[in-house]
Amino acid sequence: MFLTMLPTWQAAILIVLLPTLLAVMGPFIVRRFVKLERLRTNNEVAGFKFATVGVLYAVLLAFVVIVVWQKFNDADTVASKEAGAIATIYRISADLPDVHALHLRAALGNYLTSVTQKEYRTMQEGKPSEDTRAALDALYAELLRLKTDTPRQAMVLGEMLRQLDLVTQMRRARLVASTGVVPGVLWVTLIIGAIGTLGFTLFFGTPNVRAQAMMTGILSILLFSGLLIVVSFDHPFSGSVRVTTAAFDAVMNDCIKR
Repeated sequence: MFLTMLPTWQAAILIVLLPTLLAVMGPFIVRRFVKLERLRTNNEVAGFKFATVGVLYAVLLAFVVIVVWQKFNDADTVASKEAGAIATIYRISADLPDVHALHLRAALGNYLTSVTQKEYRTMQEGKPSEDTRAALDALYAELLRLKTDTPRQAMVLGEMLRQLDLVTQMRRARLVASTGVVPGVLWVTLIIGAIGTLGFTLFFGTPNVRAQAMMTGILSILLFSGLLIVVSFDHPFSGSVRVTTAAFDAVMNDCIKR
C-alpha cells in the first residue's frame, strides 16, 4: 500500500483529515434534503443498531491494531536477533587462525553493509535483495572452507554454523514481515466498516446540527486514527514508523569497524 511509504503527516491528512472533513459536512448535506422531524423518528431504533455496529467495529479495529503492533515488535526483535547472531560469529572467530578470521570478518562486514544499504531499501517494497543473499552465501562458503585440526576448532566451527543458521532464519522472518500483516480482504472490511459506522450517524437528527456535525467529526477522528495506526505499523520496514537499522549499525560499529 502506497500510504505506508508516505511521511506520517501526509498519511494523516489522507486517512484522517480528509475523511473527517467529509464526515462533518454530512449532517449539513442530509439536513438540506431531509427534515429534522423525519430524522428524529429514527433516533430510537437507529440508536440500538448504531450501538451494535459501533461495538462490532471497535472490537475488529482494536484486534487489528493489537496484531499489527505485536507484529511490529516481533519484526524489531527479529532484526535484533539477526544482528546479535552476527556479533556472536564475529567474536567466536577470534579462535580461528588469523587468515581465516580475517576473511570471515570481511564477509560479515559485507553482509551487514548489504543488509543496511540494500536490503532495507528493497524491503520497503516487500522484496529481498539478491546482493544480500549472495553475501549470505559467501558467509556459508567461508565457514565451510575452514578445516578443523583440533576438537576446539571443530566446536567453534559448529557453533558458528549454528549462529549462521540463526541469521538465515531471522533474515527469512524479516523478509516475511516486510510484506505486511493485514490481508487485502481485512483492509476492505476495515474501510467499509468505518464508512458504515459514520454513515449511521446521518440517520440521527438533533435540533443543533452543528453539535451533531462536531460529534460526527470526533467519531471520524477516532475511527480513522485507528486506521492510521494500522497503516503505520502494517509494514514494519516502510514509512516513517519503521524498524531501523540500529541493531545492525551497532554491530558494525562495535565489531567490524573496531
